[in-house]
Amino acid sequence: MGSFVEIYENTWAMEDNGVRIFLLAGTEKALVVDTGMNRPGVAAEAKKVTDLPLELLNTHADPDHISENDLFPWAYMHPSELIVYHNIQNREGSTRAVFDGDCIDLGGRTLEVIHVPGHTPGSVTLLDREHRCLIGGDPIQEDGRIFMFGVHRDMEAYITGLEKVWKREREFDVIYPSHAKLCVEKGIIPKLMQGAKDVMDGKVEGKKAELRGNEIAVYDIDVDCFLGTPQD
Repeated sequence: MGSFVEIYENTWAMEDNGVRIFLLAGTEKALVVDTGMNRPGVAAEAKKVTDLPLELLNTHADPDHISENDLFPWAYMHPSELIVYHNIQNREGSTRAVFDGDCIDLGGRTLEVIHVPGHTPGSVTLLDREHRCLIGGDPIQEDGRIFMFGVHRDMEAYITGLEKVWKREREFDVIYPSHAKLCVEKGIIPKLMQGAKDVMDGKVEGKKAELRGNEIAVYDIDVDCFLGTPQD
């Protein structure tokens, strides 16, 4: 089991076998971002760092982000993600809807929700405007693997989501993704957009592979790999 390590002021990260959990504190409450894959004791670890009341936000509902949701009375989640949460992951539990542009006030610290669909329908990241960074989520990462196979994933939506984020690039400098490198420069975003477009245009050859019993294709775009559906 890992523990939370401070990455910048009142913000911590915990590693759980390849997936990253975040904790952000204000003056009135603290926000846990995702609960990991392997029931890493996230609530107990968070209470070692802060005695503030804890709330939970899920960046999305893939299984490596929701393992301890049952330890929280409810979770912030984009409504589009309930398709994944209920119908694909077969999870229950209360949620509170957050939409693109909504703000979560932790007391003296406000985080804005940005909807970045494509990897999943309701994937979100958080804009910490004061510290000029994005926190959490799978769509923006470096030297990682972005899952893009399955009925709930869509490359065209992914590109559209990244384009929307990039229009706001003056508001942040770095990203703290949920996988791979801890801190990524914002210049990764246009590289991901171009790589995704190249995959859609057939300019990147997919190498066949198998993952968890699924036949997939690995599309290497240098800065990342997209794991997608093989093209005949």
